[in-house]
Amino acid sequence: MATRDVDDSPELRRLLEQEKEQLMVKQMVSKLTSVCWDKCITSTPGNKLSPGEAACLSNCARRFLDMSMILAKRFQLQ
Repeated sequence: MATRDVDDSPELRRLLEQEKEQLMVKQMVSKLTSVCWDKCITSTPGNKLSPGEAACLSNCARRFLDMSMILAKRFQLQ
């Protein structure tokens, strides 16, 4: 019976939810980095990004995050 009480604890559920959210954020950052880097960096990078590469990375990240938010809202509605 004590095991069930621990499993149903609101504190444990909140902790698990926080861990799940942190994992999702890490996965999103990893995916964003991979996708945008492959799209925007077409040559061997030097000490600094070119203005075009920097703009591309910024735009790519913005679009990726915007789309992620749209999808998250859509799934919440369903």
